[in-house]
Amino acid sequence: MSAVSGGSAFSSEQEAALSRGDVDVVVHSLKDLPTDTPGGLTLLPPPGREDVRDALCGSTLAGLRKGARVGTGAPRRVAQLLAVRPDLDIVPIRGNVPPRLRKIETEGLDAVVLAASGLRRLGLDDAIDELLPLDRFPPSPGQGALGIQVRTDASSAPLRDILSTVGDLAVDAETRAERALLAELHGGCSVPVGAYGRTLPDGRLTLFGQVSSLDGTEQFSGTLTGPAAEPEKLGAALAASLVDQGALTILDAVRAVLAVS
Repeated sequence: MSAVSGGSAFSSEQEAALSRGDVDVVVHSLKDLPTDTPGGLTLLPPPGREDVRDALCGSTLAGLRKGARVGTGAPRRVAQLLAVRPDLDIVPIRGNVPPRLRKIETEGLDAVVLAASGLRRLGLDDAIDELLPLDRFPPSPGQGALGIQVRTDASSAPLRDILSTVGDLAVDAETRAERALLAELHGGCSVPVGAYGRTLPDGRLTLFGQVSSLDGTEQFSGTLTGPAAEPEKLGAALAASLVDQGALTILDAVRAVLAVS
């Protein structure tokens, strides 16, 4: 058996390698994986989930000076930061986690925003100054979870059976609801959509979603609760509620800006 891991820009290449039979398993960061799974491949339930929150490194939000320079490359994080602190100077940054952390020193940033899950998987918990609250900073759909893909052909059945035993069904329902919301809004990792699903003690599933304008001046949000057995239906229903509020106007404007940037 061979496997490969990664995400974002590498997802399509990895899926192609899986389809060809070059590898048998692909492990992605689920938030970087497109909501459409190619034919012949299947997405297995994630094996648990790390902290879903975003982390501010270098300062707390309240501790940032007026006009502080904060690094992030994600439109969602930019929008959410500006909604809370419109005075901030957002600096685009790219790269892996350690290089982005070092930009606090190398580029004179006051802080950077990163996924808490990535920091913790790398043993960088000490770099976290504040975990941003979910009600104002809902994460990218699927954040903190792994997306494990295998082929659907008969030869892969034993592997699928083995890997399915480590899947967390509650996390699977939560992330499926989040990704369904994103799919209904025709979004991706480049649009400012945040979502967070949570399994309640009574077994039902609750989903919070948020759509923001790039400058943070407009935000539409909502929460719905429904059966955990129907996560896609819950995500679609919440997406429809956000559309009724006017979310598509924001998303169309965001796509127009990103298309020429």
